[in-house]
Amino acid sequence: MNPLAVPPGELAARARFALDILADAAAVTARFVDDLDALFRAAKAEGRAKVAFILPVGPVGQFEAWAERCNRARLSLRDLVAINMDEYLTADGRDFIPESDPLSFRRHMREKFWSRLDPELAPPPEQRVFPDPRRPGEVPELIDRLGGVDVCFGGVGITGHLAFNDPPEPGEPVVDSAFAALPTRVVELSRETRTINAFTAAKGNLDRIPRLAVTVGMKEILAAKRVRIYMNRPWQCAIVRKLACGPRSAAVPASLLQGHPDIRLAITQEVAQLPEPELR
Repeated sequence: MNPLAVPPGELAARARFALDILADAAAVTARFVDDLDALFRAAKAEGRAKVAFILPVGPVGQFEAWAERCNRARLSLRDLVAINMDEYLTADGRDFIPESDPLSFRRHMREKFWSRLDPELAPPPEQRVFPDPRRPGEVPELIDRLGGVDVCFGGVGITGHLAFNDPPEPGEPVVDSAFAALPTRVVELSRETRTINAFTAAKGNLDRIPRLAVTVGMKEILAAKRVRIYMNRPWQCAIVRKLACGPRSAAVPASLLQGHPDIRLAITQEVAQLPEPELR
């Protein structure tokens, strides 16, 4: 069957990994918070001295809720090493966009998570990590020192990208093994990614979306012990079918999660709907 034609009622059964269809965006956010909390506690119970999470900005809403829960339960995150997936860069690709920019992921993490945690419970600043465009190799080196990533959390872009790992452009070779081995690096964002990000984060102002970013690589994502993905955007109806029910291919980067030993996807009922066209 064409993956784009998989009916909503068959999507979970036809998916090539565990897929949960939840009521709405609030339910997906609640699941995300539950997973952050439970998987951190599980890693500590397994004896991990430091717990390494790869974290996204997008979806949003989970970090302020987890901070509130940690404060209420007095759950210390001092042993959390938070590796953010990506960040936008200046035009020369050498520096992060400033934290004064509303699009800054570093600003988002500071405002929505770190500043809301009781300082006694928060990880120290050196354990709040963004990949550095000048020294991208520091992220895989850190992961090696930590003994691997406990959980990679994320969303999926309209191209099927994880973090900012967009697929090869039309006409470029698609070699799954080479794409899966891509490390943390500076990337040029695809036109599709910039366009949908302008829609979701800049009210359609495409000129406002940076062209360059630094991203954790597919290599680091696919090597995580567990992967948890969350999708709550109405424009994800098509890509969820491609990544979960279509062939495993670098043309849809998130489809490379097929075969991962511990992958689970949570989506809204809206995302589960067929991607049928409608003029509006």
